[in-house]
Amino acid sequence: MTPERYAKILRVLSRRQPTLTVLMDQVNKPHNLSAIIRTCDAVGVLEAHAVPPSDGRELDFTGDTFEATSGSAHKWVRVQRHVDAVQAVRGLQARGFQVLATHLSQRSVDYRDADYTRPTCVLLGAEKWGVGEGAAGAADGNIIIPMYGMVQSLNVSVAAATILFEAQRQRLATGMYGAPQLSPTELREQAFEWSYPDLAPGYRERGEPYPALDDAGQIVP
Repeated sequence: MTPERYAKILRVLSRRQPTLTVLMDQVNKPHNLSAIIRTCDAVGVLEAHAVPPSDGRELDFTGDTFEATSGSAHKWVRVQRHVDAVQAVRGLQARGFQVLATHLSQRSVDYRDADYTRPTCVLLGAEKWGVGEGAAGAADGNIIIPMYGMVQSLNVSVAAATILFEAQRQRLATGMYGAPQLSPTELREQAFEWSYPDLAPGYRERGEPYPALDDAGQIVP
């Protein structure tokens, strides 16, 4: 760990947005998963959520395709797995998130009309079948990206980027990137996990607190 590297970690964490996230409902293609995670990192998402495909396949966060497309972003964005999209929506709502599903319905609104300065989860579905009706119905709102061409929808990773950068725009305008949203304790713990990813699991397994780091990112004896 170099002082420069540690300074960058602290700078990035100071802009992380724990109140902005995504829920990927059965998005299973590695290039889409990795591209969405890369966008999450770019806009400051701390943790993403995902439901695996209903055919029993596990989410693939490995392999050359994922690694190449993610640009190592998966190291900086945790992905919380869920077994069911509706349950995941309810759980996020219980934590205070509004869930906005990318879904065409009678209540759909232009994605730019949503207020992303609120704690927000963007719910995305796989390209072939989209967000499930149950999850879309359980969501607080449905949003769409207006389309004026012959095709009816964007690639899911492109749609995610479009919506998340609108969220970033709104949050920048209100100064939400100007002060840390993580508490000092959360920031210190996350900084240790990012700085020492090989050591952190051992501390968690033993139930021990992370050691303190000095201003250069070195472990304090």
